[in-house]
Amino acid sequence: MERMYPVKGRVILHVDMNSFYASVEAAHDPSLKGKPLAIAGNPKERRGIIVTCSYEARKFGIKTTMPIWEAKKLCKDLVVLKPDFDKYREASIRIFEMLRTYTPMVEPVSIDEGYLDITDCKHLGSPVQIAESIQKRIYENLDLPCSIGIAPNKFLAKTASDMKKPMGITILRKRDVPSVLWPKRTADMHGIGEKTAMKLETIGIRTIGELANANEIQLKKLLGINGLKLKEKANGIHLSPVDPESIFDFKSVGNSTTLPRDMTNQRELLKILDQLSSKVSARLKNKQLLGTKIGITIRYQDRRTITRSQAVQNPFVEHSEIFEKAQLLFKKHWNGDAVRLLGVTAYDVVEKQAAIKQLDLFSFEQDAKKEPLLKTVEELKKKFGSNVFLDLQDRKEIQTNKGKADTSFSKDVFDDFMK
Repeated sequence: MERMYPVKGRVILHVDMNSFYASVEAAHDPSLKGKPLAIAGNPKERRGIIVTCSYEARKFGIKTTMPIWEAKKLCKDLVVLKPDFDKYREASIRIFEMLRTYTPMVEPVSIDEGYLDITDCKHLGSPVQIAESIQKRIYENLDLPCSIGIAPNKFLAKTASDMKKPMGITILRKRDVPSVLWPKRTADMHGIGEKTAMKLETIGIRTIGELANANEIQLKKLLGINGLKLKEKANGIHLSPVDPESIFDFKSVGNSTTLPRDMTNQRELLKILDQLSSKVSARLKNKQLLGTKIGITIRYQDRRTITRSQAVQNPFVEHSEIFEKAQLLFKKHWNGDAVRLLGVTAYDVVEKQAAIKQLDLFSFEQDAKKEPLLKTVEELKKKFGSNVFLDLQDRKEIQTNKGKADTSFSKDVFDDFMK
């Protein structure tokens, strides 16, 4: 077994779930298996966009970001469902819990993919045997397919996992780079988009091999320090380690911290939770967002990690609101063991401006239960514009926040994409 692991260097796996949203839907409803299935931001509207689709749908030429109307033209029997993020998040949590049974060195990078450093896992078998075990367990327990790349670093592992889908396992060694990667277009390399590929073409670089042997002065002038990093990757070099403390953001705003020591004192833990809530509140305000679901992450001394979340009745942004909800979740789910890391996250964030419009109308409908007043509301909106109640709210906030520093505006494109 020793000879299957390097004397120096690392062994990294990249686990990539195949067509994750569609696969989760098919796992919950077996009647969808084998059918062309797409997950779309708004299935009821022709302008809705395909978020992901099953491999059966891809055979018809259906792709991510394709409008629903176009996808329907390619496949009249296409089944289109709206995203169910609670369902996907729950599946993701279970997947990463399963991965951490192999090693604590697990780094989630999105809801459906992550890295494992299995360098110290010789006792579990060869790298291929570990990959096969992971793939089999996820499929047998969750009915979800995945592809796995095995390599000496994260870049090559990610590249390898893309080579065989679905349910593939691929080994990519550094010595394979010239024969496997160099003939490919630069746009096919992980980390390079079409725009960067077009820039590289202006200096005569069209393939990964040409990038690997490019002039560093030219690259730095064209792309800055990133150009040199891309050249390293083109040569199979990537020094970034697997970070087990990483917590990815997914349609969310969160903050986490590794504690200075493993803690069991509830008062100290709540104090840290309070500080994290304050930071989440500041980030939400800075981005002009509101959270609609609160979540906490607890990582114990033995690296067991749990994530718990709860939807709330009204969107939140204030520090006190976040801390109140976070501490209730913490007290409910903390088992008393020593804690190594704490995190607080606002999930399913929405733009503040859009949420205020919805809340104002909701309040009027709840409080005014008489038709004449609702009619008056509509007449006011016709006369002064649909933003009349938003303007009232803004004036109220101006009075409340006089003297406070302005915050910057930031639009979360992904939220509009998912509606």
